[in-house]
Amino acid sequence: MRTITLHISNLILAKAKDYNMLFKIGLTNFVVFSSVIGYMVGADKIKFIPVLMIALCGYLITGAANAINQIIEKDIDKLMDRTMNRPLPTQRMSIVEASLIAGIASISGVLLITFYFNTTAGLLSALSLISYAFLYTPLKRYSSIAVFIGAIPGALPPIIGYIAATTHLNQFAFLLFLIQFIWQFPHFWAIAWLKYEDYKKAGIMLLPSKGGKNRSSALMCVIYVIALIVAGFLPFVFSQIGIIGTLILSATGILFLIPAVRLFYTQDDKDAKRLMFASLLYLPVCLFVVLLDKI
Repeated sequence: MRTITLHISNLILAKAKDYNMLFKIGLTNFVVFSSVIGYMVGADKIKFIPVLMIALCGYLITGAANAINQIIEKDIDKLMDRTMNRPLPTQRMSIVEASLIAGIASISGVLLITFYFNTTAGLLSALSLISYAFLYTPLKRYSSIAVFIGAIPGALPPIIGYIAATTHLNQFAFLLFLIQFIWQFPHFWAIAWLKYEDYKKAGIMLLPSKGGKNRSSALMCVIYVIALIVAGFLPFVFSQIGIIGTLILSATGILFLIPAVRLFYTQDDKDAKRLMFASLLYLPVCLFVVLLDKI
């Protein structure tokens, strides 16, 4: 009996691990965080249940988009070291099972955010899911413009959270979108630089230069980080945050710019990794600054 119980427990843990990989929970956490901050910034009064609901909707919709991404790319994932152990390429999970889970998650997530919050939030959530899964995903194999397309659904979560709280778009929502939109370019290019050889096996080209890991790609990272620093002043210009928050954003932006400039001169993977980590620091700091300034 004990052996059977242990076997069942191992099966459950293995299945949970596969669903974790299918939904890309690590990436999803980051997306949900930005949508929750967007909601908290827009809400007149922060309440636990609505925050929990916006997080749940985010996990369902983003997880579904990630699952559809893997269904479409199951054959490509077999070619890359970082993805070959996912549940679909290894056939630990069937296409039918993954499709069923993705369908349930996407429909329930969109319906839940629509009826619990408002129709605009629901429509934007559906747009985010569809554009990521069915535009960005297939386009990755054909053009680096996929990064631009992918940056649109990638920048929608804070707006979705904000609209869930306010029911309408305004100047501040567009500023949140703009900052997260610009941020994604150096973030994804840093990852594409580090995974260049792996992506190349699958015919995926995400770096801005056709030459791949070169000075032109690094220069684009520098340009977009500078654009991000400039965009970080806009909330102050439009009286959305104060001078202290703006100074914090500027300082964090400079910390982001340093590895980008280093990468331009060295074209070294170590600096690309520093750029990636700097990007992972910038966005949470930015969102926290906006939230704390509001509080």
